[in-house]
Amino acid sequence: MSRAFTKEDDAQQPPIIPPRAALPPDTPNYVTPHGLELLRAELTALEAERAQAESNRDNDADRTRLLSLFNGRLSDLSARIASAKVIDPRQQPADEVRFGATVTLRTVSGGKPGMKRKFMLVGVDEASIAEGKIAFVAPIARAVQGAKLGQHVALHLGPKEEVVEIAAITYDV
Repeated sequence: MSRAFTKEDDAQQPPIIPPRAALPPDTPNYVTPHGLELLRAELTALEAERAQAESNRDNDADRTRLLSLFNGRLSDLSARIASAKVIDPRQQPADEVRFGATVTLRTVSGGKPGMKRKFMLVGVDEASIAEGKIAFVAPIARAVQGAKLGQHVALHLGPKEEVVEIAAITYDV
């Protein structure tokens, strides 16, 4: 059939599927037990949205595009869940910063001495700056991983170097 007899709407662009949080190549997909629960809840919600879109027969072109988008997102999410390696924070060493730790840093020099920062090291999908959860692959998380309570660590925050002390380590679940 000639292009002259097709509608322009029929040649829709494939949907752009938003990427999941970045996980560097060859890096295990560590998640906390809570992080895995969140991924599974996201999967359930996405499957429900997809089922609703499947039942909507108002506009077949929109429905097809929307289903392609849902299928792509479901595929990405399913792959992320399948690759998840659950780390139970309660099994981490209490005096060392590891995955799942809530860390309090106290600035010693290079910034505002005495200033405190507190954050939890979590998986890439669970990270939320607003909630004080930092992905374990973030530069600040990598800098403190393996440090012991009371140890001084140099942070390179842009052009400045700041020395912080590991003031507290907890493993809340």
